[in-house]
Amino acid sequence: MEESVTAFTDMLPSTVSFSEGRLCYCGQGCTRIPETLVKLYGAKVQSLDFSSNDLVTLKGLDAFQQLQELVLDNNQLGDSLTVPVLPKLHTLSLNKNQICNLEALLLQIKQNLPALNYLSLLGNQACPNQLSNQEHDEEDYQRYRYFVLYHLPQLKFLDSNRVSEQERWEAKNRGQFMNIVTPSGAGNVNVNLQLNNLAISGNLKYSPLPRALRNPDDYKGAYGKCRYRYSGKHSEGNRFISNNDL
Repeated sequence: MEESVTAFTDMLPSTVSFSEGRLCYCGQGCTRIPETLVKLYGAKVQSLDFSSNDLVTLKGLDAFQQLQELVLDNNQLGDSLTVPVLPKLHTLSLNKNQICNLEALLLQIKQNLPALNYLSLLGNQACPNQLSNQEHDEEDYQRYRYFVLYHLPQLKFLDSNRVSEQERWEAKNRGQFMNIVTPSGAGNVNVNLQLNNLAISGNLKYSPLPRALRNPDDYKGAYGKCRYRYSGKHSEGNRFISNNDL
């Protein structure tokens, strides 16, 4: 058995970081979760950071049955995404992916992630704020929150903002009618180009999690501590401001 584990370890790049149940594998350009990681760490991991890759599938993630926190920011996950059954998962961050169909995603989450309390979808077409489309305004974003909370009333935080009791009431009574229709086709290409340009220039500061590649020493979720604001539908400046800027 030791020889088998050693063989798997030798196959892994030095960028893999695992400590005290936390696994980080960031910025490697992989399109799927490496089978080696699944076999070696699947039963041990409670917190998994797979951000800044090119993931298009979550195949193999169902092996991480002890998983409580999952960070998938800055990948290529779209509407073909299959959410596995993870009964202990309470935190899911999907910022800056390619998700457009909000309702389909929420139905999967409701069925397969019963313990989820924290969800962030910023930077996706499914999340209608000015980052995903400059035509959206605060009312669009609030309706989106009601719709999400209608499907997932157990959430405590959504996109780094705490869920209020007023929002819960509105979501329960009107949320099912508040899905925001997002554009499709060529329009998404322009939006994705804008997002990529922002990321390259370093101006994309919307994630509720640390921007730098994380390791077990600095792995921290900042849900509820990172807030954003913007003024007007076409404002280009200060749309997303962290606590340090306020």
